[in-house]
Parts: sequence; C-alpha cells; structure tokens
Amino acid sequence: MPKITSREIRLASRPKGLPSAENFTLAKVEFESPPDGQVLVRNRYMSVDPYMRGRMNDRKSYVPPFELGKPLEGGAIGEVIESRVSQFKPGDIVLSNLGWREYFIAPAKELRRVNSVVQPLSVHLGVLGMPGLTAWAGLRSVEVKAGEVIYISGAAGAVGSVAGQLAKLRGCRVIGSAGAAEKVRFLLEDAGFDSAFNYKTAPIGEQLKLAAPDGIDVYFDNVGSETLEAALSALRVHGRVVACGSISVYNDEKPRPGPSNLFNITTKRLTLKGLMVLDWMDRWAEFEQEVGSYFRTGELKSKETVVEGIDNAVGAFTGLFEGQNIGKMLVKLA
Repeated sequence: MPKITSREIRLASRPKGLPSAENFTLAKVEFESPPDGQVLVRNRYMSVDPYMRGRMNDRKSYVPPFELGKPLEGGAIGEVIESRVSQFKPGDIVLSNLGWREYFIAPAKELRRVNSVVQPLSVHLGVLGMPGLTAWAGLRSVEVKAGEVIYISGAAGAVGSVAGQLAKLRGCRVIGSAGAAEKVRFLLEDAGFDSAFNYKTAPIGEQLKLAAPDGIDVYFDNVGSETLEAALSALRVHGRVVACGSISVYNDEKPRPGPSNLFNITTKRLTLKGLMVLDWMDRWAEFEQEVGSYFRTGELKSKETVVEGIDNAVGAFTGLFEGQNIGKMLVKLA
C-alpha cells in the first residue's frame, strides 16, 4: 500500500506550572504496511485526561513519565486499516493506549476490540471507558449504599458526572460542585443530581452545609485542597472518602499546605480509600455489563466536549485545567 503520513504530538520539554504550547511539538511520520504480527490503525478519537499532567514530570510515579522527544500516550479509539494478524481485520474498531497520533502500527496484544454497534464510538473513551470504570470502581471501593448522601467534587467532569449518575441509580442523594453556572445546570437538569453549586461563588464549606445540613456519608474527591477540607468537616461519623484525584494541585510547582482539619479522620473514625483504576482492570467485564446496560437503556447519559483535529489536542488538554469541558474531553481525529 502507498505510504501514509501521520502526525503525532511529542513532549518537547517538562512543563513548569500549567503546560503551554512550547512544551510540545507536532511531528510527521510515515508508515508503510505493518510487518507480520502487527496492525495498522487510524485513530478516530483520542482522550485527554488530567492524570497525563503527572506523567509530564520527570519523577517516578505509578506509571513511567513520558519521554522527551517521544509521542505522548493515552486512550484512543481507532479503526484497523491493515492487519497482519488473525485476531483483527480491516474495519474493526479497537481501543488502545496509543493516542496523541493519527495513525500507528502495533502488535495485537496492545489492542482491544470494542463493539462498534454501541454509538457514538467516542463513548468507549468516556462513560464506557476508563472514566466510567473509575467512577464505578470508586463507588464500589467504599460500598456506597441506598439512602446515603454523597458529595462529588469536579462533578461535571468525565469521572464525576458518571459517579453522580451511578450513585443516583444506587438510591443515593447526590450533591455536586463545579466551577460554572452552565456546569451546575448540567448537573441538575441532565445528570439528575439532587443538589449542585458553583464553588467559585461562595465558600465551599458554606454551600456544602446548605446542601447537606445533616452532613454527608461519602465524599468522592476529584479536586483535593480546600474542597477536601470542606468535605472532612461535613462528613458524618464513619464517613468515607474516595481519593480519586486532586486536579487543583496538578500544576503547582511546590506543595500546598494540607487540610487543617485532618483530625476529623480520628474523631469521626473516617475511612480514606485511595483509588487507582489500574487495580480494577480485571473487573472490566463486570463494569461493562452493568454500566453498559444503564447506557443502552438511557438511564446513564453521556456528555462530551469534542475538539477537532490533532492540531488542537494540546489546547484540549490544557483546557481541562481551565474548566473548558463538560463531561469527557475528547479530540476527534478522523
């Protein structure tokens, strides 16, 4: 077959604070037919996620840092163009961790076929993808029960919006916070939250007290910092915290002071549960069966913010830290 020219985003330098365009380069590469045992894929959508910011730092973490001069990685949904393996054929839709590029060649073990009947295909990177699994796993990890009150920060994001909807389906009273009036409307009118507030308009603790005067049972933390501090004050005795993320500090150049009220953990006998979605990958089929059923029946809604073209991928990524997305932030590549 004729050569294919593909574009990919590479890490040019380690960001300090919020990443900027200067930290990345857009490079061109050429592909021919894949060798035996490998597959040529054209990406249709790629995911940008807050956790990627940590991989841009040169320090050891739960996943290796991105390498300078090499293409970034992340979830992507694509179409097989040419296959030299029996497991895949042209036209198959596959999920990979080889985003940030328009085309790629990879062995079959790095791909997972998805059901292309489920539409839009982008949902496999959102509600039915890693964010959905994270939300589902977080609720499972603290055994959320019907009748409990759960507060979710970053509630209009990819994980928070799914966690809130799943908690409602479990019979909980759900409170969410977000950083814009449009996002609050989305939570109340589309996602079915019982209460939601804009954390920028008044102190978080005061607004949480109004939303839950008798306290909360579970806090699903996507933000950290002062939001975590407010939740620790609002939690009832034997309350639980799902420590999923701390997007408020990902671009900090030096550590912030921790919450001043950590002694609540002792006096209220709280449980803080760290959540790493990688620990739940072996339960993907269980997640897909339950959450996929909710999606197919319309009980679980998908919300996406879609940016067009790999040229705009970096802006989509930095937009996560500027509150530009409602639901899952995606880049459409084809």
